[in-house]
Amino acid sequence: MKGRPRNPLMQKPNRGWEAKKLNDDTFLDYFYRLQEIAINMFEWCNLPDTVDERFLELTLCENGYAVYFNDENIGDLALTCMIGGQLDVYRIPIERRAYANNGYNKELTNNNSVLIFNNYLHTPSMMTILLYARRLAEIERTIEVNVKAQKTPVAILADEAQVLTMKNIYEKYAGNEPVIIGAKNLDLKSIQSINTQAPFVSDKLNILKRQIWNEAMTIFGVENANSEKKERLVSDEVLSNLGGVQAQRYVMLNSRRQAAKKINKMFGTDIEVNFRQDYSALNIDMPTTTTTTTSSDIEDFSVTRPTELNN
Repeated sequence: MKGRPRNPLMQKPNRGWEAKKLNDDTFLDYFYRLQEIAINMFEWCNLPDTVDERFLELTLCENGYAVYFNDENIGDLALTCMIGGQLDVYRIPIERRAYANNGYNKELTNNNSVLIFNNYLHTPSMMTILLYARRLAEIERTIEVNVKAQKTPVAILADEAQVLTMKNIYEKYAGNEPVIIGAKNLDLKSIQSINTQAPFVSDKLNILKRQIWNEAMTIFGVENANSEKKERLVSDEVLSNLGGVQAQRYVMLNSRRQAAKKINKMFGTDIEVNFRQDYSALNIDMPTTTTTTTSSDIEDFSVTRPTELNN
């Protein structure tokens, strides 16, 4: 039908743009995966119905701060904001303007609102997400090129008049065609191929990719072995890795809990913020940031304490 938009999934991409599209798609895939992890790290308990937890975490991830206040018509809100004006003795802006995409805005001060920060440096998580998404996408695409080079490790030399013919033949070869049919007048003697002898390094690149992914998981407080040892990991090695994980959780948790404490004092709420994990999967004796439960209390879990962990 004329004027009807075409489904991009049904279109065959131009070969000249195919590599670029794969580069972009791979980057976006890792970018969205990491951002999803970042905005699902924390659980806000006892939030008013008018406060959207997902939007709050998305704002902190993208901007580094949000503002909590009460609107006399809507109720309590947590929105994006602009900060400016004079600073208090702790270098926190006194004036702030809450706003939304629908045109809503409200002038606020430190007397009727609380700023919520993503961390103690008041910075967003987006730069970290972008850096790791680029690194992971670069390795992933390199792996794909290296694997394909094992199937087509040749450079084809042909007369200028036969370049288009060679491109069509290569497309069929790269597309796993079982039989390639050429014209009767195809001059095979004028065609030369050079073996590029591309070494297979995808296995090593996969190890590097897992190391970088685990590094990103550590930054976002997600438990991971973070080791490529082929032998079994002993408990001390596991605990050593979890120390960095635990430290990174508090990087963003402390600023949220600080804001929750101020909000409760100003608005009479009972808001709590916890890392979204009930117990440590790798070490049940390690208290999580979900509760203030001590290790002696965790002993009640009917789980055998691991002394070793398979990699």
